[in-house]
This record gives sequence, structure tokens and C-alpha cells, in this order.
Amino acid sequence: MTNRGARVTKDDMFDLALDEPVARLSLNRPEAHNAIPQAGWAELERVLDKLAVIRPRVLLLHSHDPGQFCAGADLGDLAELAGNAEARRDMRATMRAALDRLASLPFPVIAAIDGACFGAGVALALACDVRVAGHGARFSIPPARLGIGYPHEDVARLVGLIGWGQASRMLFTATPYDSTQALAMGLVEMADGSAWAAANELATTIAGNASGSMAMLKRSIALAAAGTSTSTEMDEAFEASFASDEFAERMAVLHARRSPGGGR
Repeated sequence: MTNRGARVTKDDMFDLALDEPVARLSLNRPEAHNAIPQAGWAELERVLDKLAVIRPRVLLLHSHDPGQFCAGADLGDLAELAGNAEARRDMRATMRAALDRLASLPFPVIAAIDGACFGAGVALALACDVRVAGHGARFSIPPARLGIGYPHEDVARLVGLIGWGQASRMLFTATPYDSTQALAMGLVEMADGSAWAAANELATTIAGNASGSMAMLKRSIALAAAGTSTSTEMDEAFEASFASDEFAERMAVLHARRSPGGGR
């Protein structure tokens, strides 16, 4: 699989390409099944900082190789953490910064997941807004088999997405789930034969909507997910949106379509 559009970055782990108004960020470490090394998290945060400036309408996160989404954290790096407390803190902080940066992007992020999505790969998918699984996708969070934990923020996202019981089953068993099971438990929002094709269609649909609206809606969804049912911030943003250029432009198009001879 190749990215369409103009390449923005080509790093060791992540490739970023822009096909306006859609940005495509691919994991590209096929020799390690897209396992993310310690340096990969810092690289991801740098790429996301660039994206925050570019401000596409939507970001599509996928694997350059459709047979493997992400095998998780690099096991070689994990093995070196046993005797180094400072390295453990650095690893956790660097991973956290990248995942939270992904979750906080002010535009929708879609994960197209084909093949294995394990451990930190699930955390990566959880930081996205919508997850689309191909029929060959498999999901597993295996730290219980390794004798370690899972970052609390990622556990919280998992519980928020699939609920206490399903999160407990997934974490305690450390067994893989296929795309049908993942859809049924709410871990993914869509399951299709080709995650890439379905996610691209979804990205195209989203990209046709107003960027200001999507930023406002994403913020509102995040607040609601955190348990905030009323927000002065979002009340003011809702009211202000009626004075925006985007609203004026889209209303003008709507009126033109409804005018005599304009059709519908």
C-alpha cells in the first residue's frame, strides 16, 4: 500500500502524506511488524505537532503494510527496563505524551486496522476517534502474560469505550479478539472486508464537512466522555458558530440550491 498525495515527512517509523483535505499517517516498520520502539513515540509526537499546524480536515492512521497494524511496543526495549527505573519513567512519559497528543488533535482521527493490533497498538487505536477493522484484524492486550501492567490512561480509555466488564475480560485473559468480536464489544465502530477502503470512504465523508464544526464537536464529545454534561465553553462555542464564515458560506450554498432553477 502506498500513500497518495504529497509526502510531508518520511521518518524511521511514521510516514505522513497530505492529500487535501485528508492527511494519511502510516506506520512503516514492517520488519518489526510495526512494533513501536522507544524513539518511535517521540517521533510520533513530532509528526503530530506538524499535523496540528497543517490542520487537515481529517487524519487517517493506518499501516503501510495492510497485513499488520501494530504489534505493540518493541519487546527489545521493554526487556531493558527491568533494571533501569529512570528509563521506565521516560518510556511511560514519552508514550503518554504521544498518545495524548494524538487524542487532542482538533480534527477527527480514523484508525484503519488490518492485521494484528496488540498492546501499545491498541492504545494507539484508542487515542483515535473512530476505529475501522478489516476482517483480518486481531486485537489483544497481553501485559498480563508478560507480568506487567498497562498505562492507566489507556485503561481508562478502554473502559470508557467498551465498559468495565469487557475491559476486564480483555485485560485479564490477554487473548486475541477478531474483528467481529471487536465490533460486538464496541472496541471498533466499523468492521469491513478492507479497513483501508472503508476508512477512506469515511474520511472522504467527514472531510466534506466544516472543519470548525468538527473541532467544536470533537471537543464537546471529549467533555461528554469525561462526564461533563454542561459546559459554558461549549455553550459559547455553539452560539458563536452561527457568526462563523463557514456557516455563512454553507448557508449561501444551501440557499443557492433551493433557489428557483437551482434544484436541490
